[in-house]
Amino acid sequence: MMSEAVLIETSVGDIPQVLDKIRAGFKKRQSWSDFEQKQHALSQLKALKRLFDENMDQITAALKADLNKSEVESIGLELNVVRADIIEAIRDFYKWTAPQYVAKGVANMMDDCYMKPEPHGVGLIIGAWNYPFQLVTLPLVGAIAAGNAIIIKPSELSINTSNLVYDLIPKYLDNDFYAVVTGGADVAQCLLKERFDHIFYTGSTHVGKIVMKAAAEHLTPVTLELGGKSPVIVADDANIDVAARRIMWGKLANAGQTCIAPDYVMCSESVRDRFVDSCKKAAEQFFGKDPSKSSDYCRIVNTRHFKRVTGLMEATKGTCVSEVVTDEDQRYISPALYVGVTEDDPLLKEEIFGPLLPILTVSSIDEAIQFVNEREKPLAFYVFTENSKTFHYISSRTSSGALVQNTVFFQAGINTLPFGGVGNSGIGAYHGKHTFDTYSHMKPILRTGTKMDFLLKVIYPPHNKSKIKQFNFLQLPSSRQWSLRPYLIILLVLVIAAAVKVYGLPSFLYKFF
Repeated sequence: MMSEAVLIETSVGDIPQVLDKIRAGFKKRQSWSDFEQKQHALSQLKALKRLFDENMDQITAALKADLNKSEVESIGLELNVVRADIIEAIRDFYKWTAPQYVAKGVANMMDDCYMKPEPHGVGLIIGAWNYPFQLVTLPLVGAIAAGNAIIIKPSELSINTSNLVYDLIPKYLDNDFYAVVTGGADVAQCLLKERFDHIFYTGSTHVGKIVMKAAAEHLTPVTLELGGKSPVIVADDANIDVAARRIMWGKLANAGQTCIAPDYVMCSESVRDRFVDSCKKAAEQFFGKDPSKSSDYCRIVNTRHFKRVTGLMEATKGTCVSEVVTDEDQRYISPALYVGVTEDDPLLKEEIFGPLLPILTVSSIDEAIQFVNEREKPLAFYVFTENSKTFHYISSRTSSGALVQNTVFFQAGINTLPFGGVGNSGIGAYHGKHTFDTYSHMKPILRTGTKMDFLLKVIYPPHNKSKIKQFNFLQLPSSRQWSLRPYLIILLVLVIAAAVKVYGLPSFLYKFF
């Protein structure tokens, strides 16, 4: 049996006190100058970077203990994603937080019109167990940059990581603005009864609905990073060996416990057997003949999830074409490929979240599209084809959080792309500046003067029909063409014309007329 650490748990009775302290911290921030607010946020981003730089060994050790993640996988797929966001947030901080000036119409050409990002307030981040350090710290980056105060609730299933988050955050971040609350469902339920200004949740669709219902009581905005079944289409013209290698890498990373892992594959009968053989070869290249002996092969997070995955293996009517080995004590399940699955198979009904890959045979791309469209919209959709027309054909006929050609996972590592679902796979998006935008209210600001009020007499009663033309002109759509320059030129021409009328032409100009 793999050893289990003891979870540090916050007393439910202490939660209101913790929350009051964070609320007081954010209220104190509101008395600071704009400069002081920005300096505080920037200092906290730098502190978060130090947390990563100085504790990488502890973090990777916790991930190893919880999920048997190798150091390379922990750094490459979990920690560097966050660190890159922190570096970008520090580098572009003043650009992100600067006012954004907007186009103006005729009526407002003399006014200041811009949007100023301001924080939502006190937020709640509820993390998930599969990437337990990343999924509480990645949204935290944008939350800090935007000036929010945050309560962090790590997943209780990743015990070692939860304990480490509880230990590290208070050592590096301002305790008046950031706190960690740990524990199980009772702690989460207690938190959700409280009023927050934003809730960020990563996890299952079922719990996501509970979070959204709780948030609705206070009209609290939410970001829900959920999941679902991310499909893969392998077209007949695909590079089968490359497709199999990339799909199996994505499927078996973290033992399949990834929200954007390829969940099932659709391909034609003509390429299926070759694809299966290539998948087997890829798995052996990655982890050897016995993956249980590989230091790179992860474990299922706990016994309950182990039994859930093995339950799917027992319930499927498909044919397993792999030599499958399971070990409950070690929470180990070897890679498993299934063919002959039908549309109503248990493997095609719920998100697998394990190292099982069902392969559904389809007769055409259109049949694959129909299969996807008859189900909930996925968080990710992968298409392997060498034909760009096929890719765009699928793109225009399906909806998903992300659509990716000829690879898997990499869309999540490009922080200039928003990461998020649609429909049952999520609400909202984050990564990079998208996280900052998620945690910011873009407050519209209009500043106008009072000395030229006579120019606005058209808006004041009494009204008559002659004002309609003036209204039509003043209310033309906003455009960046409405700058002061043409009007200043017109004004200058009028001033010159008036001067000529009063004083006549200067003597040196008479020779031209």
